[in-house]
Amino acid sequence: MSLPARPIFPAYATVFDKTGWYALRVLGVLVLLFLLLPILVMIPLSFSDSTFLSYPIPGWSLRWYENLFSSAEWARATRNSFIVAPLATVLATVLGTMAAVGLARVNFFGKGVLMSLLIAPMVVPVVVVAVSTYLFFARMGLNDTYLGLVLVHAALGAPFVLTTVLATLQNFNNNLIRASLSLGAGPLTTFFRVTLPIIAPGVISGALFAFATSFDEVVVTLFIAGPSQVTLPRQMFTGIRENINPTIAAVATLLIIFTTTLMLGLEWLRGRRR
Repeated sequence: MSLPARPIFPAYATVFDKTGWYALRVLGVLVLLFLLLPILVMIPLSFSDSTFLSYPIPGWSLRWYENLFSSAEWARATRNSFIVAPLATVLATVLGTMAAVGLARVNFFGKGVLMSLLIAPMVVPVVVVAVSTYLFFARMGLNDTYLGLVLVHAALGAPFVLTTVLATLQNFNNNLIRASLSLGAGPLTTFFRVTLPIIAPGVISGALFAFATSFDEVVVTLFIAGPSQVTLPRQMFTGIRENINPTIAAVATLLIIFTTTLMLGLEWLRGRRR
């Protein structure tokens, strides 16, 4: 036996309330379309047989996807992105999770200042981070290296892991840790067997944000990376500056699909956590 449908509006709702309810949702849809249309407009252009990014599309073709998959430059950029982003994600996830667990368990003088410093890469302009990192890495010989690129991308992604894990730890029951320790488990065993499984959704969510941050980053890469460390965003930037063709639209389409898949996975994890 099915339950009766719940009415949208309460009995005391006026005509003004109902009009405002519908107007708010129509406005939300219009704002969403305004934000999405500049992104979605690139998808049809990637299937154009024209050598220019223009509408109306004269014909349809897969030539730009073929050019993308057969180009040595794009293949190198793709390989570099899938080398740097996973390594930076792992490092950012480990550091961000450790910092979040430490900050959540201990209260000390200057905790707020330390928290501000740890999340500074989220609020400081990226170009400032790029210039300062370039000058610092120049003395250490880390410019034009994979190591330098991984380190700075990890620094950019770690604050996202820190904030998501801290949010997960807000409702964490510390009695579980005390019970584990009282039963003879060590701190490391307690973390991996008790703490980590509970905060795993927050850790994975932060890791996805860190991966997306590294995979889409271009400003710092322009300063730090050399010719051998060119990533997909930097290759796209170079293509737009030097020679615009619909291959960039094909890359953008694949990145849209890839990023959308990541975000859907993130929403699924949030649903699991709730």
